[in-house]
Amino acid sequence: MVAKEKEKILVVDDEPRILRLVRSNLEKNGYQVIIATDGETALSQAEMTELDLVILDIMMPRMDGFEVCRRLREFSTVPIIMLTCRGDEVDKVKGLELGADDYLTKPFSVPELLARIRAVLRRTRLPNAVKHEPVFTLGNFSVNFAQRKVTARGQDVRLSPTEYKLLYELVTNAGRVVLHQDLLAKVWGREYRDETEYLRVYVRYLRQKIEDEPSSPKLILTEPGVGYRFAQPAPAPTPAQ
Repeated sequence: MVAKEKEKILVVDDEPRILRLVRSNLEKNGYQVIIATDGETALSQAEMTELDLVILDIMMPRMDGFEVCRRLREFSTVPIIMLTCRGDEVDKVKGLELGADDYLTKPFSVPELLARIRAVLRRTRLPNAVKHEPVFTLGNFSVNFAQRKVTARGQDVRLSPTEYKLLYELVTNAGRVVLHQDLLAKVWGREYRDETEYLRVYVRYLRQKIEDEPSSPKLILTEPGVGYRFAQPAPAPTPAQ
């Protein structure tokens, strides 16, 4: 039997103590760890290495984690967990809006960090089962589930694993309202059932990528206070007898 290749995690932090703690515990749990102590090195590593996850500190000199995250998202969809000493909601939202997948406030426990890593990596394992037809089409939007290919307005749409999983849950339930907590549990994990900010940010991402007019969505529809519903194609006309 071929041994499973270790998942590669890039840890970016300028604090040696944090690097030692994270590296030691991740390696004990079977991950391959790459270290960067500044933003430029982190970006270089991300360009040269096929990574499974980035753990990124916000408070770094010269180039902070927000800027690293922004620049990473210009060429990569690798999942990102941001670390910060602040518990400020504004920082959390800013990180998510720049493309981070999750957020962890220092000081954190090792079990908490490992749980977040497992949750994020679980989301990158895209769904294999196709609940309905292998291709969903509505107007100029389509999803080919077999190829995991999304097209809108005649262009291929590049989605991160989290974006694709969210779209998958919405599209495969087209015409039905999916509750906030159910989407959060299925896409992010049961421990995220109350993190509605994650859902709001990622729905906005999807609308910007697939809607003709994101401010007046026709595909991803909001059911206020309840959840979201993906528009359903009109039924095919019945042939005349």
